[in-house]
Amino acid sequence: MLRNYAAVAWRNLVRNRSFSIINITGLALGMVSAVVILLWIFHELSVDQFHSKKDRVYQIMSRGSFDGKVGVWETTPKPLMATLKNDYPQVETAARINWVSAFVLHAGSQQLQVPGFFTDPDFFNIFDFPLLKGDPKTALSNEYSIVLTEKMAKDLFGNTDVMGHTLRIDSSDYFTVTGIAKDLPSNTNFRFNYLLPWSYMKKVGWEDTLWQANNVQTFALLKPGVTEQTANKLFANIIRKHSGLDNELFVHPMAKWHLYSNFENGVSSGGNIEMVHLFSIIAGFILLIACINYVNMSTARSQKRAREVGIRKVVGAGRGSLITQFLGESILIAFLAGIIALGLLQPALIGFNHLINSKLSVPYSSITFWLTAIGFILCTGVLAGIYPAFYLSSYEPVRVLKSNFKRIKIFVTPRKLLVTLQFSFAIILIICTIVIYRQIRHTQQRDPGYNGAGLAYMYIKGEMEKNYPQIREELVRSGAISSIARSNCPITDIWGVSDAYQWEGQPSGKRSIIINYSADKNYASTVGLKLLQGRDIDVYTYPSDSSAVLLNQAAVKLMGFKNPVGQHIKEYDRDLQVVGVVNNFIPNRPYQAFMPAAIRGDTKHFGAISFRLNRENEREDNLATIASVFKKYNPEYPFECFFADDTYALKFRYEKRLATLAALFAGLTISISCLGLFALAACMAESRIKEIGVRKVLGASVTRITTLLSKDFLPPVLLSILIASPVAWWSMHQWLQGFSYRTSISWWVFVFAALLVIFIAIATVSYQTVKAALANPVKSIRTE
Repeated sequence: MLRNYAAVAWRNLVRNRSFSIINITGLALGMVSAVVILLWIFHELSVDQFHSKKDRVYQIMSRGSFDGKVGVWETTPKPLMATLKNDYPQVETAARINWVSAFVLHAGSQQLQVPGFFTDPDFFNIFDFPLLKGDPKTALSNEYSIVLTEKMAKDLFGNTDVMGHTLRIDSSDYFTVTGIAKDLPSNTNFRFNYLLPWSYMKKVGWEDTLWQANNVQTFALLKPGVTEQTANKLFANIIRKHSGLDNELFVHPMAKWHLYSNFENGVSSGGNIEMVHLFSIIAGFILLIACINYVNMSTARSQKRAREVGIRKVVGAGRGSLITQFLGESILIAFLAGIIALGLLQPALIGFNHLINSKLSVPYSSITFWLTAIGFILCTGVLAGIYPAFYLSSYEPVRVLKSNFKRIKIFVTPRKLLVTLQFSFAIILIICTIVIYRQIRHTQQRDPGYNGAGLAYMYIKGEMEKNYPQIREELVRSGAISSIARSNCPITDIWGVSDAYQWEGQPSGKRSIIINYSADKNYASTVGLKLLQGRDIDVYTYPSDSSAVLLNQAAVKLMGFKNPVGQHIKEYDRDLQVVGVVNNFIPNRPYQAFMPAAIRGDTKHFGAISFRLNRENEREDNLATIASVFKKYNPEYPFECFFADDTYALKFRYEKRLATLAALFAGLTISISCLGLFALAACMAESRIKEIGVRKVLGASVTRITTLLSKDFLPPVLLSILIASPVAWWSMHQWLQGFSYRTSISWWVFVFAALLVIFIAIATVSYQTVKAALANPVKSIRTE
């Protein structure tokens, strides 16, 4: 029986090879798209879920009220970890991590500057990052010990057999390799190349006991039976108790770190899970659209197979056996499409990885993957074939075996509804793509507030701080730069904020977040901020400027100053005098509103050097001169500078990636839908070939016949425009609400999308309709 079904299915496949190729191609495209998306979804769902103690691991986070809203921080004070371990028996252990990228590691002639972590010895007791060599209990117990990843060990020493070897960090301290960690998997948010003991932070002067500063991540392993609710009650008032600040601690479970990382007004409000849901819907719709093609073509050609169904029923075939036969045909097509999809999967995944900057791979060696793939193909075949199987098997022999059998015509057919569904999804994606690109373009035209042209910056490392006076003097004298200044961080970034500012007239109990910058001399002019009032900071000419501050317009508005220059404000116990006002600028995401900022005079605590290249020279000549100066005074470190324009452009990468994905999925949807529309047009032309011949004999023109054949395809497309437009508008309106600085959704976007889809649909069916209209009528009616 099964052999007979297979033989019949194969004969039908070969007999109708053109339609079979279209079906297989559409299903293959749908399958490979869905599988690539599913691989990404499974990866997202697996992030940091491999840790054996994940159900008891929590990140300690803080929240507080500012300007009428509740903000959330994933960083905490450094002393918190010791308090958790010493004062709360419900905590089994705890550890901190602090990201570091400033160190250069030397091993022989090899030197590398890559990011790592400072962490506590119990890091390995909380997280499952296995050591291939070394004891996780003691690997970080000595302040001069270091744990390397496999790759880091190979890059530094050429192999992983380096236990007990020494390496140098910067120009002074030597460390002993006490552990080799297995290279990190792709499905983790932890990214480090080496681990340094927390005790070394004390030696370099980075450790502090300030409860007012949130600057490290703290993780706790709770004892079995201690719930999230219990921990929240226990830890809530720790900050208030030790610092007097009205901040509350709470715990965030490891299971939610990656997927539920966003907070709104102090409450978890989603995160990557929203993209998982969105991509799941897209994968489902793309596969559904491919299946709809099969459904439409099978039902469109049903009249050709009606006689076959009637004969089979007359000779004794039951409806169940017919359903099995038709499902077998769809499953066979699905398996052929699946084979093609597997061949396309690897190149498709390479392109997808490049697009989203990921490292997804196909687990070909996993039996689970192959079983899942077979199940996926079977389900696709059943999904595509279930309706045609029931539809075709429902024909009554008495009706279909009559020579004049015709299907009953109805205005709204399932086929038209399915075509409408296909194009509705395509139009939604087209509109979304246009709106996302418009939002990116709109924001790129926004003035960042500083002059990024020719503005470069470097992070202070090694001997740069000590030798800065000589570096500054030589660079200015060389003519390669027009100005230079030090600051705590680049103008394109935020390294510190404060809610401790106080000013005259401040409402009682009001707390506001203000961005903190520190600078030494001519910082505003160097980065290109406009000085609206007063003067720039210069701690060398005016030593008292170590207590001076520049405010931006947003900060002046917040404090309500009418004449800000000369006003006195206070942060903690530090008195500051306003010496100038600068324009608003964008150090954070360019889509957000301007934040209040304060640039304070300082003679230390610098992390970056900013300089403006001399426009009268070639950039390459300037950089060569600058590199030689830095190499002279900081020989242990490679010269590496960044340009503000490039950094600003990177702030758009997520939205650009989203727009590209939307365009890609829209293109796939349109392509698969048009394959189906092309085949439907061919089916329609084939079924009406005699009618076309008669009309031509009676004098109908090619234009008239083409119009007659094409008009049936326009109503579903027009209906899809009416359905998709409000859905797309609502989706994009909701998405744009997440941006303070946003574009509008113009009417022409919908008109453009509608005209584009109508043009594509007409172009798709035109080939078949024109071909049918040009056919010789003698061939089509000679049997009449």
